[in-house]
Amino acid sequence: MYLEIITPEEVLFKGQVSSVQLPGKDGLFQILKDHAPIISSLREGTVKIYVADDTKTLDHLSSQVILDTTDDKLCTVDVKGGVLECKNNMISVLAS
Repeated sequence: MYLEIITPEEVLFKGQVSSVQLPGKDGLFQILKDHAPIISSLREGTVKIYVADDTKTLDHLSSQVILDTTDDKLCTVDVKGGVLECKNNMISVLAS
C-alpha cells in the first residue's frame, strides 16, 4: 500500500506501508492491504505507520515523523485532525 500524509505546510510522509493505525473520530482504526474503500475524519492523536518489509527507502519523511528506536519498521506522527481516503491500496491523509 502507498501512504501519503500531507499538511497545508508540508508533506510529512510518502512511502510503501504494510499497515497504518489512525485516530478516527469514533476511535482508533487500522488499514491493511486490500481494505475496502473508506473516507473518514480524524481527531487529534498519533498516526502509527508500519513501513513495508521490502522498503529500503521512503519517498519522503518529514522531521515531524518519529522513527521508533525499538522497531525499525514503525514510525509515528502526531496530527491535530484531518481526513483520510483509502482506495485501491492508496491511502491519502490530509492532516492539520
